[in-house]
Amino acid sequence: MVVTSLMLLVAAGVSGGVALFPTSDVKNDTTPAVVRVMEQVLSTVAYSDYSISFLTDGFTSASTVYKLVDQLRIPGGVGIFEVAGERPEIQLSLVIDHIKRLRELTSHTTVLVISDDPAFLAAFAEWSLKGRLLVWSTRLLAVTRLTLSELHPLHRAFSKSNAMLLIFKDESANIRCNMYVHLPYSPKEAKALKVATWTPRQGLTLTTHLQLFPNKFSKPTLLAASEVNPFNKIITIQDAKAPGGQRSIYKGPVPELMAYLAKGLNFSYTYVRPPNGFWGAKLSNGSWVGMVGMVKREEVSIGVGPFIFSGQRAEVVDFTVPILIDYWRILGVRGRPTVDPWSFLFPLAPLVWAAILAALVMLPAVVFLMSSCFFPKKEYQENWILVIFGYSRILLQQDILVPVDLWWERVMLAVWMLTTLVLTRSYAGNLMSLLAVRHILEPYQSRRVVLDDPSVTMIWERGSAVGRYLSSVKSGIYREIAEAEKEGRLIWRTHKQFAGDIDTLVRRGDHVLMEVDSGLKAYVSQDFGKTGECSFYESKEEFLPLMFGMIGPKDSPLIPALNKRITSMTEAGLFFQWLKTDEPNSTVCYRAPTKITVKSTLSLTNTWGMFVVIVTGHTFSLLVLCLELLSHQR
Repeated sequence: MVVTSLMLLVAAGVSGGVALFPTSDVKNDTTPAVVRVMEQVLSTVAYSDYSISFLTDGFTSASTVYKLVDQLRIPGGVGIFEVAGERPEIQLSLVIDHIKRLRELTSHTTVLVISDDPAFLAAFAEWSLKGRLLVWSTRLLAVTRLTLSELHPLHRAFSKSNAMLLIFKDESANIRCNMYVHLPYSPKEAKALKVATWTPRQGLTLTTHLQLFPNKFSKPTLLAASEVNPFNKIITIQDAKAPGGQRSIYKGPVPELMAYLAKGLNFSYTYVRPPNGFWGAKLSNGSWVGMVGMVKREEVSIGVGPFIFSGQRAEVVDFTVPILIDYWRILGVRGRPTVDPWSFLFPLAPLVWAAILAALVMLPAVVFLMSSCFFPKKEYQENWILVIFGYSRILLQQDILVPVDLWWERVMLAVWMLTTLVLTRSYAGNLMSLLAVRHILEPYQSRRVVLDDPSVTMIWERGSAVGRYLSSVKSGIYREIAEAEKEGRLIWRTHKQFAGDIDTLVRRGDHVLMEVDSGLKAYVSQDFGKTGECSFYESKEEFLPLMFGMIGPKDSPLIPALNKRITSMTEAGLFFQWLKTDEPNSTVCYRAPTKITVKSTLSLTNTWGMFVVIVTGHTFSLLVLCLELLSHQR
């Protein structure tokens, strides 16, 4: 059930003039007129069980309040509060807490506050905002004899709440009431809009097309804080009619979302960029800079972002429901296609190589043992090495030096020849294919690999929630990342600088960019559109799950309305469709193959592994020769 609260702010004077509800009988008692006005105002409440809490400043007698309660016939119960003394702000905070508790206990609460003191009204408005009493579900009516100029301090509180002023004028025994509304997002010097009048003869008369307590947020012009990011591209074009001769065009999924919300909620908007390009950073003195600071100070109505959800930001602004849930990844440059110099070992699996070596040992051993046992007069039976050497020559497609006279030896030799024929043909075919394959290196697949390589520098976003997290974490891998800044291996950049950094620092190979996955896909897509090739890759490891949303000032009535539309948008999958439309190449380079085939001549850099084997073999042969010479001399 939605609890709707109607607050009526009525006033009695502290000094000078006649109070609306005086503490003693006076000639100009306005109580009957106030009752009649209140009856007509309360008739606009669409609930039959509302209750009222009265709040006075001590200059209204309790009997008068009871009389008013009796005549209004309030169906849902009554609460009466009094704030007395010269400094009402001290007691107002406690009273507002009590009113909020009563509002939570009743279905539809009406609060009636009585005072003609501008200081009391200003203090009430200020503490209502601090105590979060003036939410949009609370209707606020201020009834007073003060002029609009005297009520100017109420503009900030009344313009963004469901509030209305009712000013009494008692001229020559002729009572007249005017009702005003402060429009939202209007400048501070703007005057309140008169929406109705009341006289004893004519009763309540509307002066505009608006009803009492109108929906003030119909077609307002909002200021929306925005900055360039992968979801929001800002293009500057020349326009003689625009200020400064230039005009900015916003394109991407986020501008599409803003247009969707504006159409659905019937508002217009103007983008405002932060002067420093920051998204939101808290300074040591407790103040905020960037777009979060603009929203907190209510310089803008919406922070478009989208912004990363964080507890620190949630203390000063309100988030919408999540627009996107994403993860961080690492962006690095793909290596140039190369041939693995040890590719001549790859045509056969390690188990096959092991089986070949085992056969070279076992088959000669069987032949040697059988020959020694059954044919002791064979010439080569005293040298087993010769038998092994003979079978090895067959594997290398050479002739045999040892004579084979017996049929059983010929059968074994024929089977070995057939086996080596299949192996050598398979090896040659696979080797030819492997030499045509180029390997593309993608070395940085995890945070640990990046940290362990002292030659690479990390790029993180400046002024972001993740940056503050890195500076505050006490242990673990993120502490190691934060300490890398002391070694010069971590630099901070803004979103505006990312595109240039990718094209220079990251492309050079000694830098990697840490960014959310959707953002990296957008950068890779843009580079593919320019170069026609996949020059960068994303890491397989994903970390730091994040939620993104828009932000608004605390207790902004826009947030609940935005939440409903954003929920519908995400359920329909519109944001991902806008992403795909904006970056059609976003998935072309995703998990691009790291092995490609080419037709080109082989260079020494591609085949040096084979020469290593040759040099190693000849070195070993030279060592054996030296040992044989020494043995022969002895």
